[in-house]
Amino acid sequence: MLIELTDIHREYTVGGEVVRALDGVSIGIEKGEWVAIIGQSGSGKSTLMNVIGCLDTPTAGSYRLNGKDVARMDDDELAGIRNQEIGFIFQNFQLLPRETSLANVELPLVYRGVPAKERHARAVEALKKVKLDHRMSHRPTELSGGQRQRVAIARALAGEPSLLLADEPTGNLDSATGEEIVRLFEELHQAGHTIVLVTHEPKLAARCPRAVRLSDGKVIGDGVGSEIAYLDVAKAG
Repeated sequence: MLIELTDIHREYTVGGEVVRALDGVSIGIEKGEWVAIIGQSGSGKSTLMNVIGCLDTPTAGSYRLNGKDVARMDDDELAGIRNQEIGFIFQNFQLLPRETSLANVELPLVYRGVPAKERHARAVEALKKVKLDHRMSHRPTELSGGQRQRVAIARALAGEPSLLLADEPTGNLDSATGEEIVRLFEELHQAGHTIVLVTHEPKLAARCPRAVRLSDGKVIGDGVGSEIAYLDVAKAG
């Protein structure tokens, strides 16, 4: 099991009141799965993404990622896990505007201390995987939205992570370009990558083999993506 979340709680205190963003979430995800985390605003999906991505720690519960007990790690250990185990793909791409596609993809490897020759080779290979090796010398302003997202995906792949974690990856794209990115995820899944995709869009979640639906910090559905994506929240509750 790559991801093991057991009875995860995450509470915040806002204005003297306790907000239960996650309220007893238990999920297991195997290596090679492609899973959508879907829910409306305030459902807890962003908090769950932050916990899975080691950007936040649970108030209570157990989280094991690739066999490591990350729920008990300190900030430095969590930073190491993020760097080694997780490839992040963001809605707004988060590319450096003055750097080329190749330099943007190499960046996480710089932080790891990977030698320049190996960095270059891995970045080129990652850009080939997303069919963008012909745009390696272009900067983000010279690329379309879909191409920028492909660079962001290549950057995530270059680190050879255990998990690709995508936050609303088609949110800033038109429908045709979004479809291109979904097809790319399908190819990456078929190649064996583990993908967790966070979205509020039922159409996107329905394309995933499996979906987990959250409401009020609880899992109210977990199963085939095309079924869970359109689950009636009122009936499920």
